[in-house]
Amino acid sequence: MIASARPLPLALYAAAAGLLEPLAPSLLRRRARRGKEDAARLSERLGRATVARPAGPLAWLHGVSVGESLSLLPLVAALRARRPDLALLVTSGTVTSAEVLARRLPPGVIHQFAPVDGPAAVGRFLDHWRPDVGLQVESELWPNLILGAKARGVRLALLSARMTEDSAVGWARAPASARAVLGAFELVLAQDAATEGRLRRLGASPGPRLNLKLVGDPPPFDEAELGRLRAATGGRRVVLAASTHPGEEPIVAQAFRQAADRGLLVVAPRHPDRGPAVAADLASAGFRVGRRSLGEAITPQTGAYVVDTLGELGLFLRLADVAVMGGSLVTGIGGHNPLEPARLGVPIVTGPHVFNARDVYDEMFAEAAAIQAADPGALARHLHGLLAQPVVARRIGEAALSYAERQGAALAAALTLIDPLLPA
Repeated sequence: MIASARPLPLALYAAAAGLLEPLAPSLLRRRARRGKEDAARLSERLGRATVARPAGPLAWLHGVSVGESLSLLPLVAALRARRPDLALLVTSGTVTSAEVLARRLPPGVIHQFAPVDGPAAVGRFLDHWRPDVGLQVESELWPNLILGAKARGVRLALLSARMTEDSAVGWARAPASARAVLGAFELVLAQDAATEGRLRRLGASPGPRLNLKLVGDPPPFDEAELGRLRAATGGRRVVLAASTHPGEEPIVAQAFRQAADRGLLVVAPRHPDRGPAVAADLASAGFRVGRRSLGEAITPQTGAYVVDTLGELGLFLRLADVAVMGGSLVTGIGGHNPLEPARLGVPIVTGPHVFNARDVYDEMFAEAAAIQAADPGALARHLHGLLAQPVVARRIGEAALSYAERQGAALAAALTLIDPLLPA
């Protein structure tokens, strides 16, 4: 049952969601036809569990997409170590996040798709799983799910919270609703100063900052496959463009052409289903292209290699001499987390558009732990310098590794605040 004592906007939202909920199955089937949902697991999106609830206390962790879901992994590991009696349920909202979590979650941790925010779906989800504690990361604030959990006595925490100015302005139009939703969380930890300020303006009382994307272990890899790939590159220098978006591959390709006489460009698009389009762009730029998803090998003639697969970034980061972070070379994306290459000591180059990770990059720039390229010409110059001067590249990579290793203290501090929320 969803709590009824709500501000008027939230009551109207719950009523509208209830009226529209009968349309959810057809909408989900339509999304599944477009690859946006897992057709075999649509029932989970309607709150119908496909796994039995384990006996005993249960902690529920939620992250909507790939980045948020991966940021849960160090929290999952810490909870398993501290409280092995707790069953762990992880929910996410996208097909890609589910595929990644299937590879990365430890055995015994349950994954389900999060329910749509309709009263009936939320009720079914909560009635089945009966979580004792709910740990939500980043930015999704679904009122029916949050308030429904609170009404059932679930102790809630919002961790590594991130809120854009646009979202804050939207919530500020309904201040009582914002206070009701944020007030359901007993613990709120913002990931940056800007979010902390926005949450305070909306009535929350954030504790110490925590950015879960900055903690954790390096991504996994297959050691034998790494050996095969290193042999296949034949000693060539490797530039990895990681998590790229449309429009970025031609920029990286042109800069690489100017910077490296004989090297290998590896491109790992943020969305692997873009593999054919990325390969076409690189071929148009004059590269002989191989695609990982097709099982094509790297040969001496391969100039560019497209990693259009999931779960292999750790492999290709270890192969790389330099990592160019995608999402930063075109406007509107805001950059991606640079800590995965940093944890491996790989020198990092980013473009100028990093508003989603501004605090992190500013700290790394101050420590010479990353380099920013203001434009495509600067990107070419930085790539040339790093490839031509391996001593400089190694020092930047070491600074990045040192920065990454220091971030674990924030998680340790956060766990002391989470402990009182956990069931006895």
